Amino acid sequence: MIRHIVFFSVKQGHDIDVVHEGLERLSAIPHADFFEVLRNRKVDPMCDNVDLVVYAEFKDEEALFAFKADPIYDLTTQYVRPMREMRYSADVLTPKNS
Repeated sequence: MIRHIVFFSVKQGHDIDVVHEGLERLSAIPHADFFEVLRNRKVDPMCDNVDLVVYAEFKDEEALFAFKADPIYDLTTQYVRPMREMRYSADVLTPKNS
């Protein structure tokens, strides 16, 4: 399984709810086994610049690549990109026993 984790910060002057709703559009893509968009609680002072986290699980790289190749992914990226300050992502392969 691959865990896809993306951290976003919203540019000053933009509405975090609008960005959250925009990222939720990705949930319409059928290739993820699990998908959610969450607000950072900002309880750790070392990560208070992260506003939103996208977390998804995929059975394999083929499913992840299919997710990113879907037209909804491109449309969402184009919509959200002007409103985000920062974006970091990681795709991690979990051990088979997880």
